[in-house]
Order: sequence, then structure tokens, then C-alpha cells
Amino acid sequence: MSGNEVRQQAINEVTSRPPTHTTTGGPLSEIWACDVFSLVTMEECLSKHAFKEMKKTVQTGAPLDPATADVVAAAMKDWALSKGVKFFSHIFYPMTNITAEKHDGFIVTNSDGNAITEFTGSLLIKGEPDGSSFPNGSLRMTNAARGYTAWDPTSPAYVMHTANGATLMIPSVFFSWTGEALDKKIPLLRSNAAMDKAAQRVLRLMGETEIETLNSSCGAEQEYFLIDAHFANSRPDLLLAGRTLFGAPSPKGQEFDDHYFGAIPERVQVFMQDFEDKLFRLGIPAKTHHNEVAPGQFELAPYFEAANVAADHQQLMMTIMKSTAKAHGFVCLLHEKPFAGINGSGKHVNWSVGNSTQGNLLDPGSTPHDNLNFLLFCGAVIRGVHEYGPLLRAVIASAANDHRLGANEAPPAILSVYLGDQLEAVFNDIREGNVSISSDGGVMDLGLSQILPFTRDPGDRNRTSPFAFTGNRFEFRAVGSSQSVSGPLVAMNTMLADSLGWIADKLEAQLAGGASQLEAVATVLKELMELHGNVVFGGDGYSSEWHTAAVEERGLRNIPTTADALPAFLEPGVIDLFERTGVLSPVELESRYEVYAEQYIMSIAVEAKTTSELAKTVLYPAAMTYLASLTSTISTAAAIGVELETSGVKVIAGEANSLLTAVAELDGAMGADEFSSTEEHMKYCAATIRPLMDSVRSHADALEAEVGDEYWPLPKYREMLFIR
Repeated sequence: MSGNEVRQQAINEVTSRPPTHTTTGGPLSEIWACDVFSLVTMEECLSKHAFKEMKKTVQTGAPLDPATADVVAAAMKDWALSKGVKFFSHIFYPMTNITAEKHDGFIVTNSDGNAITEFTGSLLIKGEPDGSSFPNGSLRMTNAARGYTAWDPTSPAYVMHTANGATLMIPSVFFSWTGEALDKKIPLLRSNAAMDKAAQRVLRLMGETEIETLNSSCGAEQEYFLIDAHFANSRPDLLLAGRTLFGAPSPKGQEFDDHYFGAIPERVQVFMQDFEDKLFRLGIPAKTHHNEVAPGQFELAPYFEAANVAADHQQLMMTIMKSTAKAHGFVCLLHEKPFAGINGSGKHVNWSVGNSTQGNLLDPGSTPHDNLNFLLFCGAVIRGVHEYGPLLRAVIASAANDHRLGANEAPPAILSVYLGDQLEAVFNDIREGNVSISSDGGVMDLGLSQILPFTRDPGDRNRTSPFAFTGNRFEFRAVGSSQSVSGPLVAMNTMLADSLGWIADKLEAQLAGGASQLEAVATVLKELMELHGNVVFGGDGYSSEWHTAAVEERGLRNIPTTADALPAFLEPGVIDLFERTGVLSPVELESRYEVYAEQYIMSIAVEAKTTSELAKTVLYPAAMTYLASLTSTISTAAAIGVELETSGVKVIAGEANSLLTAVAELDGAMGADEFSSTEEHMKYCAATIRPLMDSVRSHADALEAEVGDEYWPLPKYREMLFIR
């Protein structure tokens, strides 16, 4: 079957697909967290003492004694067996942005050869995968491969149901035999502990006496595309690179703004209902779903949770999203820019910190000017973003996210903080040594009697800001849709811990010098804003004026590519930050640089190889077949005395020749292999390989616009984005 016939068959399969329906999994009250070994379940299964110890561990991170672990393991096994489980797995989170798991049976045999079930505390606590087979930045080798997984009791175990049965999944950390973190969970737990320690110090200086353990929280808004599987499976670039490496624009894109918040297609709604029922069973609080800006693009936003649990749930959500999409005949694309010319996908990470005694410390209340705890914590964030902006850019860096950042659809690659009019005025007054009275947003009155008045927010929403305050949290909008939220959370927690430590030092000095609490806070915040206020910006982050002013007048850094961003991991100030806070050792940090740099280089290599192969073996032959048909028709017409227009033939021939020339240049550039450093190799990929790929694409897309539709082998944008 020719490539074009495959494309036409895909269109026929999609358009003739019968309607799909699903039934709800039951009332939310019945299915919520029914497959989770939660505190509620534990209270039913454990002794009072064991439950008390587990609850303390979950809520405060206190260590759990081995005897209690044995009791928990027995109860967890019985609970899982009651749900038809035969296997368990320590699920962990290596430096791949996806999860990893190894399944073991509960089964052992006795001396009589009979099978019995066994699951002890030691089996619950520890597993042993191969540490060298995962990205590790040279921390593990084939001849020194041992790695361990260890149960994280602060993230609940759960049962995962698939067509192949049910498995007990145990969230775990992953580390080497020599003790270095090989995953994304250990640094997240450490960063939260560092933040808690620094935050408690500030709160004690502010006169707080009862302070429960502080935790960061996270709610990540997940954007994604759904493409019919018949189309996606006919696009090798989508399958291998996650994005379309070729594709002429559709005559209609997103310019009518008619997809955003529009009526959700019925087939997509059925997918969403099935998907969210699965999330509810696993205790994942899916809150909002809607159409996004681009055709074929959607969003799911969960309610916020403790950062460690939210990170685990986010990884689980992406896994379930893909498997559920497959069951409904879709392919779920999480790439940050799967289609050129329309919006890409992000993952806005909503982040705050708080506890059960002081509440959300990033909630200003109705009078932020006299909420001293809030002002200190908000000031700490401002300082952190200014001091460690390059680090924040590094933790969201990837070959995929480079396509999205700064493209007038996502935040620019310059890290700034948006506070809103009210808060910006408060901090500007602090900087000038004044104290102001905040204004509220007033009442929104539309002059329509049937519309009830409501209170307007005191500040507008700035979608061009990479790091925006949104009422009671900060929203890190530059995170990519396929990325784990752990990296950004680690960076934010750690920079906050550092800034709170700086504030505590300054407060102690002021209070020791006889200043009142109010005077001390005002003095410290004034100094903070004088040093770091340049990072606060409330204007248009897309404007060329801002890009110039940010760099030349404010001293901020514009970091456009991953090749420019990742070296921040090796900057002395960043190394010192992570070592001083105990979040990552210099060796662990360097390993992350090596892993992420290698992933960037390999991603570009896969895209370049796929670009070359498709251009030479699929697109060029299609153009030549159509060209032969045209020239034959022209010759036939000339034989009967009819002279046909030949300009189109010349255009196609010229673009086909240019396509092969561009491919030859790309192939030649891909042969380079002598680089003095990893950084040089990354910069070569960004400055040489990427532009050459774009050159190949430009000629291929020009051919798509000229070659007869029945000859073109790859599903087109207009089909993938609009036929559902």
C-alpha cells in the first residue's frame, strides 16, 4: 500500500468511526481513592499504635521504626490481595521524566512445594533495580551497577488496574550503592526539608511559637493534544520525535479563537470522563478540564496537593492519560510543540508553602501591607527568582521546550516576577521606605440586574510572565508539558530556603540591634527590594522593548536555548546553593547536568536522523512521482498541440532539488563528532543542526503546498487537527 493510500485509509477510518460511549465509574463518593492505601484505609487496617506512627510519618516526615513497617506491610498485602493483586512494584522516578517499575510476586514456596503469599517490612522498604541502566551522569557503571529503591511512606501506595491485571504500586526513592540520588524524588524531599527548616526559623523570629511542619504544595495545569491514532501512526516523526518535523500550515488554524473554552467534542468528552474516573480511583483530584487555544489541544488541572504527592500524581496522570487515549483510539501528545504555527503545550506549576498552624504563607489576605509573614515570604520568592533565575531556566530546559518559550504563546526565556498592581505598589513603597494602604479590586458591576455583582481581583492576570503571583500562590508558567514537576519544585523550594535564610540572618541582626519587629521587617524588605526589585515586571513580556530593557537596564539574563541554560547547573553559586542546603551534593548536581545535556543532544540527533530519512525516502519520492505525472501530462498535451503552463513543474523541481541539497548539508553536519566539551556539543546542536533541520523542513513544506493532494503521503495538519 502506498503512503498516500495509508493516509486516505486513515481519513476513512476516522470519519467512519462509530460513536463511542462510556459509563461513569460510579458516584465520586464511592470511587474516590478506592484503590489507594490512604490514611483512611490504614486507620481501618492497622492497630492504633501503627496507625498513629504512620500518620506522624506521613504528616511530618518522622522516621518509621522497622516493627511498624512489618505491621504496615502485612496490612498492605492483605488489602491488595483483596483487590485481586498478585504482584507489587516499587515505582520510582529516574531522570527520564517518566516512571520506572519492576514487578515482583507476593508468592513464595514452602518445603512442601505449595505457594504462599509473603510480604514483609523488608520487602516493603527496599528493592534493587540496576542503577547503571538508568540515566546517572557516570554515578554508576556496568561494573559498579548496584542501585536501590526505598519506600517513601509519605506518598501513598495504590493499586494500578490494567488489562493484564492489578499491581500494588509503592512510590519509592532511587539511589546508588554509594548513596547518591539517582532520581527526582530524593532532591524534592530534601528541598522541602530545607525549606521547612528555613521557614520555621523566620516564623520563630516573627514571634510564632506553635509551628507545624511546613510543606510546599503544587497544582500543575497539564496541556496536551489528542490526535486520532490512525493519523499519528502514519506519521513516523510523531512516533519517534513526538512532534511533526514537517507540515505545511492548515488554511485555518487558531486565528478565530473558536477552540479555546469551546464545546468539547463528544469523543473527547468520553475520553475525559473515562480518564478522570481512573484518576479519582487513585485519589488524584482532577478539578477542571477544557479546550485549549489550539485545535486538538486540551487541558486538565488538578486541585493542589502536597508537592511530593503532587509530583507522583503528575507522573501517574501522564501515564494514565496516554494509556486511556490509546483505548479511545487517540494518541496523546505531550510534546511542548507538536505542531508548528499554533500554540504549544505547557504545564503551569502553581506553587505555595504553608502548614496547619500558620496556613498558606503566600496568601496576602485582604490587607497584604500589614501581613508581615506574607510580605517576608513573598519577598523571599522575589529574591530567589532574581538570584537564581538562570537555575529556574535550567530546570525547564529541554529540546522540546525550546520550541515553545518566547514564541508569543508562552513566557519568554527571561525570568521575571509579576505581582499585580496592588502587590507591586506595596513592594515599590517598601523599596522607597513608605508604608501604603492597599486597595482592593472593588466591585465588578456590569449594569445588568440579572448578573450578581462580585468582588474583582485586586490585580490583573499577566499571561506573558514566566513567574506570576495569582492571588495566593505563584504560577511558574514556563514548565514544559512533558516534564516532571519535580525539577521546578526542587529549584523553587531550594531558592526559597536560601532566601528565607538570608532574611532570617538580616532579621536577627536588626532585632539584636534593638529594632522593633515592624522596623526590622521594613528594613530587611527595603534592602531586599533595593537588591532584587529589578526582577519585578508587570508589563508585556513578549515585547521587544522588554527584552532590551531586561538585559541592558535591569541586568537580567535572556537564555534562549537549552544549550545556553543547562550550564547554570555548574555555576559556583548554584553548586553552593544546593550543597549548603543539603539538597544535592556537587557530584549529584554535576550528574544531572550530564544527564540533561546528553538527553538534549540525543533528542536533536533523533530529530535530525528522522528528518533526513523522511525527506529522502518518503517526501522526495512523492514529489518525484507527482513531477513525473505532470511532465507526462504536459508531453501528452504538447503532442496534440496544446501548450500547458510549466511554472508549477519548475517550482516543484526546484524545491525537490533544494530539499536534497539541504538534506546533504544536514547529513554532513550530523557527522561531526569531535567536541572539546559537552557544552560545545550542545551549542553545535542548537546553532548548526537545528537551523539545518529547519531548512530541510522549509523545502518539504513548500513541496506539500504544490504536490497534488492524492500524492502526498503524510497526514496533513488540516486532517490531524480538525478531523476527529
